[in-house]
Amino acid sequence: MTITWNDNTPIYRQLRDRVVAMILDGVLNEGDALPSVRQVAADFQLNPITVSKAYQELVDEQLVEKRRGLGMYVNEGAREALLKNERERFLREEWPALYARLKRLGLDVERLVQDSREMEGASQ
Repeated sequence: MTITWNDNTPIYRQLRDRVVAMILDGVLNEGDALPSVRQVAADFQLNPITVSKAYQELVDEQLVEKRRGLGMYVNEGAREALLKNERERFLREEWPALYARLKRLGLDVERLVQDSREMEGASQ
């Protein structure tokens, strides 16, 4: 896990978002153990309380579970739940601004999708 910290967002939130990205990207799968709080704190020179706060958010969101004496593990269905939530958030928060910018620039969404598919086909 390589992380560059952003001064505009609390570190615990950035760490939580990084773990979410790892679940979405398939780096962490259902049943996988998260790195220990101590390990993450040592690797990134963070206060263990900061790491614990990030992990607690994941527990509160029911994405991971604490197993007493064993650590934290990705819950079954975590990736699907995240995909659903992230898609809804994208459509609600990001897409309207992106769509408006595309229109302002005179870009056709359908043409962009078509061009993207053609580029994907050419790179395979």
